[in-house]
Amino acid sequence: MNQFWNTVQADWPKIVQKTGEHIELSLISVIIACLIAIPFGIYLTAHKRLANGVITVVSVIQTIPSLALFGFMIPLVGIGTKPAIIALTLYALLPILQNTYVGVSSVTPSLIEAGTGMGMTRWQILWMVQLPIARSFIMAGVRLVAVQTISLATIATYIAAGGLGDIITRGIAMINTNTILEGAIPVSLLVIIVNLSLLGLNRLLTPKGLRHQTKI
Repeated sequence: MNQFWNTVQADWPKIVQKTGEHIELSLISVIIACLIAIPFGIYLTAHKRLANGVITVVSVIQTIPSLALFGFMIPLVGIGTKPAIIALTLYALLPILQNTYVGVSSVTPSLIEAGTGMGMTRWQILWMVQLPIARSFIMAGVRLVAVQTISLATIATYIAAGGLGDIITRGIAMINTNTILEGAIPVSLLVIIVNLSLLGLNRLLTPKGLRHQTKI
């Protein structure tokens, strides 16, 4: 244990740098995925004939081994952070898209009819009725994606994108458990912190009257 802490102290600047790179890769990828998948999921609720086909096509991405997908990016866009963000974003699309579609579609039709009867427009119904009810479904997808992306971002080291994967792979090459832990522990801590933060944000944003109905 003392040897581990001595190693951490010696490598602390590198750990901080790589953690920052890891957060940047993960955050940008999740944000882009949300900006694509949430509006598209909402769009599919109004075009349900397309929904199954689109979700099936997007789900095919999940069947591609992660390392292979990162490799496919190299001849297309080279190496570095750009291909890593593209690959991580592609992996992040399905859970957010599917949860958005299911969440908005599951809103009770009587609530929509009530809103229409009150003279609300389609966009008002979406913004004031459907999205508040579907928020927990959407946030559950975002939480899943955030955890998945932080974990997958370690593979970005193989295309020179940086992140904590650099430390982990260095430890593997050296057959050094302490160095591997230097990279693995921050990844685990990031997953826990982000998951709990998003869970708390969801509870904060969900109206009290809906919390018992939308616990996810």
